[in-house]
Amino acid sequence: MEYLVYISTAKKLMGDDELLNLLQTARIKNFAHNVTGMLLYSEGTFIQALEGEKEDLYKIYNAIQLDSRHRNIVLMITGMVEERIFPKWSMAFASVNADLLKNVEGFLNPANKNVASDNNHTAVIMLKTFAETNKLSLSFN
Repeated sequence: MEYLVYISTAKKLMGDDELLNLLQTARIKNFAHNVTGMLLYSEGTFIQALEGEKEDLYKIYNAIQLDSRHRNIVLMITGMVEERIFPKWSMAFASVNADLLKNVEGFLNPANKNVASDNNHTAVIMLKTFAETNKLSLSFN
């Protein structure tokens, strides 16, 4: 199984309703292709880790590249994993503004200090660095 991590810029700052719509769409597509992962958003910047079989993973990633809500998409790392890092999440999600999204399944509340696994995989480290830099206050260990 493969994984990838990319970073991108939203074409405009996104409100809670727009983020919720993006999340719901991503979950449907990811579930259909057996892709799991985590999406973090802060002040117009996304970082996302995705994992799945190569063909399915790149179907999702290629669709993201065509998504008009993103620009400046940079593939940061790819590689192989023996088992899923995010096995239960068709798309876990965290955002700085938690008011509307806190009741959405898979939402990682920035106030919760222990929301992710103790996995020290490179993808998790990248997500943790983004969360810390953007004051999302997520703990990945």
